[in-house]
Amino acid sequence: MRVVRHFAFVDLSGFTALTHREGDERAVAVLSAFRSSVRETCSRRGVRIAKWLGDGAMLVAVEPMPLLAAALEIERATEIGKVPVPVRVGAASGEVILHEGDDYIGNPVNVAARLCDIAPGGTVLVEATLADALPKWGTVLATQETEIRGLGPSLRVCRIGFLPLEPPVRPDPVCGIPLSAAVFEDRALDAFGNELWFCSDSCRDTWERRPQPAAEGQGSLRTPFIGS
Repeated sequence: MRVVRHFAFVDLSGFTALTHREGDERAVAVLSAFRSSVRETCSRRGVRIAKWLGDGAMLVAVEPMPLLAAALEIERATEIGKVPVPVRVGAASGEVILHEGDDYIGNPVNVAARLCDIAPGGTVLVEATLADALPKWGTVLATQETEIRGLGPSLRVCRIGFLPLEPPVRPDPVCGIPLSAAVFEDRALDAFGNELWFCSDSCRDTWERRPQPAAEGQGSLRTPFIGS
């Protein structure tokens, strides 16, 4: 069956060297932090982890924007120290064959994998046609024609990242992505009436569903007010 899907491959850059340098136990700890971050991000944004690939993963989504948002969030996890090794990402989209219900065969899968292979650590490379689906807080940092070995003619590739923001800037209280009044997607008020900005509906939904203590317990020294 042929379907249109959007794919990303994410990979820990320098993981083999880290294992050699710091040992197996440290490598397992880094890999666990990476997988935990990817699971949490993809679950919240509606992106499926198609398969784990050792120190990487293959992601698939029905819509392109959640995939790009997840890719940027996963890459940012290394910037803030949530994952201690740089992550590289490659993404592409198009028509593929859905094989045996859980595997995808087609050129977009190959392109995404190759883009991940050539991306430096801390970089997200995407097929140029995907760039139009960036969230408002994302931007194209550079575009160039890139020859990818084994895939025919050169491909127009974009390096994507976070849009420079004019202050005031506030972090999304769920994912931590920096936002300004010009780029937030949703908002809410906390328990003190402060306005919170969210990068997506999914982050607001996560915030609204967060566990809260009983009303009579809030405000004590042991259970402060939950507002963010």
